[in-house]
Amino acid sequence: MKFIHYSLVIVCLLTLCTSCVDEEQFDNSPQGNIEALWKIIDEHYCFLDYKHDAYGLDWDEVHQKYKAQVNSSMTSKQLFEVLTNMLAELRDGHVNLTAAHDYGRYWSWHEDYPANFSDSLLRRYMGIDYMIASGIDYRIFDDNIGYIRYESFNDGIGEGNLDEVFMHMMLCQGLIVDIRSNSGGMLTNAEKLAARFCQERTLVGYMQHKTGPGHNDFSAREPVYLEPSGNIRWNKPVVLLTNRHVYSAANEFTAYMQAMPLVTIVGDHTGGGAGMPFNSSLPNGWNVRFSAVPMYDAQGQSIEFGIAPDHLVQQTDSDFAKGRDTIIEFARELLQ
Repeated sequence: MKFIHYSLVIVCLLTLCTSCVDEEQFDNSPQGNIEALWKIIDEHYCFLDYKHDAYGLDWDEVHQKYKAQVNSSMTSKQLFEVLTNMLAELRDGHVNLTAAHDYGRYWSWHEDYPANFSDSLLRRYMGIDYMIASGIDYRIFDDNIGYIRYESFNDGIGEGNLDEVFMHMMLCQGLIVDIRSNSGGMLTNAEKLAARFCQERTLVGYMQHKTGPGHNDFSAREPVYLEPSGNIRWNKPVVLLTNRHVYSAANEFTAYMQAMPLVTIVGDHTGGGAGMPFNSSLPNGWNVRFSAVPMYDAQGQSIEFGIAPDHLVQQTDSDFAKGRDTIIEFARELLQ
């Protein structure tokens, strides 16, 4: 996959975004800051039309609603609350407002759903003799099913680490890759792991970039391909475990794996987060992060609101009481 090419595109786009936002100056006042924030999102956020179609978002209406809540006598904390509430209308975990006193965020993409993951259950499955290769924990279960746990794509993993993991799993009849509650990180780490399950150059999605201030000003969709790893690859059945806390780079990893013929996705719908985030600033110095580059799956469908599993499986209370992870056990049965 041409990540160097994408990085150059992103740098150029970031320069474009910054220059566009700076063309109009706003006063460092409550009114000036809300107008600056609204305009940044209006011209550079990449999902306004999509979310209008998905749930009726009207960004002009949002403007009028929150502008009426701003006045010259309000405190900075009151202004922060209003601006954060305005951004929450986008329903996007990649949209954040950062000030010295707080971090505005939208986390309902996972907080309003069952966790479908338990650290205490996982410890029972892993025991104390599991192996660790940089960012990956792994072991072989008694039924000869391999298990890999990657909890954050911010945790680096080298090609040598991956070679050791897959060599250790070589005689297993199947493999479980558990990324539940992995909320993202470095896309390069997601690509590196996914390439171990790729047997030939594979179309895994599409991307676009903004070309102007209009809500629908985008470039043509550019195909995204995954190249097979030149190192040890896995060519047996795989079950990928997901839940609502799978987001951003982990959501993209799920899209990559979905395109692999030997992979089955089990668990809950992922949380989404299909826009590459950029940053800008308000007149008062607060930083705003927002989605600016939309990503799609191999079928050309937006994955901003997540990816459905092949098998929807929820953790049950009865299994939890017995020390059983319902989702892992379902995966093991599939691989038998």
